[in-house]
Amino acid sequence: MIAGFEQPSSGRILLDGVDVQGIPPYRRDVNTVFQNYALFPHMSIEANVSYPLRMHRVAKHEIDERVSETLALVEMEELRKRFPHQLSGGQRQRAALARALVGRPKVLLLDEPLGALDLQLRQQMQLALKQLQRDVGITFVYVTHDQGEALSMSDRMAVMSTGHIEQVGTPREVYFHPNTPFVAGFIGKANLGRGTVVLESGATVGHWGGISFPMAADTPLGPCAFSLRHESVSLSDGAGDIAVRGTVEEVVFLGDSSEVMVAVDGMTLVAKAPAHLGFALSNGQAITVSFKAAEVVRIDG
Repeated sequence: MIAGFEQPSSGRILLDGVDVQGIPPYRRDVNTVFQNYALFPHMSIEANVSYPLRMHRVAKHEIDERVSETLALVEMEELRKRFPHQLSGGQRQRAALARALVGRPKVLLLDEPLGALDLQLRQQMQLALKQLQRDVGITFVYVTHDQGEALSMSDRMAVMSTGHIEQVGTPREVYFHPNTPFVAGFIGKANLGRGTVVLESGATVGHWGGISFPMAADTPLGPCAFSLRHESVSLSDGAGDIAVRGTVEEVVFLGDSSEVMVAVDGMTLVAKAPAHLGFALSNGQAITVSFKAAEVVRIDG
């Protein structure tokens, strides 16, 4: 919709305060970078990057200047005479970025641009893209199904489900204060379940399965959903103000950490723990887990 290929069913799309509905895609100051790079294989990198300017009949001296400037920005100046097949995946992605940026758009759309790269290269490119956005100072709209990538890359993020926006906010807001059960489960890993908030002897108390915990006085009363991040659950009784006994159901080794599933009062809590702690546990073992009541998030729905 931002690019102009789809029309919204309601609302407006503003670019620098101007409603761009009705403006055809080729007249919108928006460019796109795709996952498959979409570079012309028969053209050098220099020719690929200059292509949009040549199509708009920009003067040759300005083309040369802007191509050199943009290739330097993405650290590709020394590779300008090479062809796409002579480049690595990361270099091809940088070339695609240069081509999208050379026209100096107001908005750059990035459609899962790092999806085809291996993990190490993807992480390197994430850092490079963040720095590039700061350098050029334009808005990047970045689409990704990688939740960690979304959290690390964005200043503001929107979580969508079945075509609807579930929540918009900073990465910290979305991660620590999810608005819906979908957001809590989709961004990061969380223990989710149904419960209720009640008044008991003048105090606000949450009940989740067989676990009870204090909540802020202004917490809305009634049925709700609760969310508790895996890393908020500790395999000790001294790390939080709520401690409960349970039984280990399963330990999943993840390399640098372990996920420990603990049956507690008719429900399962998952704790993220250092890998060596997971090694010391076995299925059926009795264990105490704890968490801070303040880290339990009440969610409508």
